[in-house]
Amino acid sequence: MKKTDPGIPATPTVQVIERMFTLIDILASREEAISLKEISEKAGLHPSTTHRILNDLATGRFVDRPQPGSYRLGMRLLELGNLVKGRLNVRDAALVPMRELHKLIQQPVNLSMRQGDEIVYVERAYSERSGMQVVRAIGGRAPLHLTSVGKLFLAADDPQRIRAYATRTGLNGQTKNSITQLAALERELAKVRQYGTAHDNEELELGVRCMACGIYDDQDKLVAGLSISAPASRLDEGWLAKLQATANEISATLGRKSAMQR
Repeated sequence: MKKTDPGIPATPTVQVIERMFTLIDILASREEAISLKEISEKAGLHPSTTHRILNDLATGRFVDRPQPGSYRLGMRLLELGNLVKGRLNVRDAALVPMRELHKLIQQPVNLSMRQGDEIVYVERAYSERSGMQVVRAIGGRAPLHLTSVGKLFLAADDPQRIRAYATRTGLNGQTKNSITQLAALERELAKVRQYGTAHDNEELELGVRCMACGIYDDQDKLVAGLSISAPASRLDEGWLAKLQATANEISATLGRKSAMQR
């Protein structure tokens, strides 16, 4: 395995993880399924050890068994690969427009994507001059109903899925402004659908307000959200047009033909 980051060890510190990586690399070297015997020989492992690790990988769908005693890479790796590819594509398309928007408004500009019942921050353009006391780290997560981008994704769901989300999460709040009742959330999402934009009015963190616009792919599917975060007293509704234009530019780069006309 290649060392890509000074802070990451060249090899895993847990032996079974290192062996798992070795088995995945062996399976990746061939298009067709490989026998347990051949995998064991290539890995330099006892067949029983190889069998045990491969079975665990098969449980997670990282490995398939097309026939007894033979293995190949599983569909879960394809699913995860497509997820990573989609994120990288959106991030690449968004990076320069985000920086340009940040230069205009001098406040943090965030790129977020949905993962389950949360949004994940995947990129940010900001500077120390923004005056923000709290800046969520890239890779950080937050509940959908407490964030502007999260509301965009919820607004794209049908009513049954929204109710299921409310049941699963309990709509727990984090500030006095948090939306914690389904009826209030449904009213908020109706506004999001009407205007095509979403706001967070100190619902995740007191003293911080946000506005968000959606980013869409070539199939007109909502794939990410672009948001501006600012101290509550500084958020300027005049930024919304600039934010929408930037989101449209990114969507157009992703192949959304109608993006620049919206």
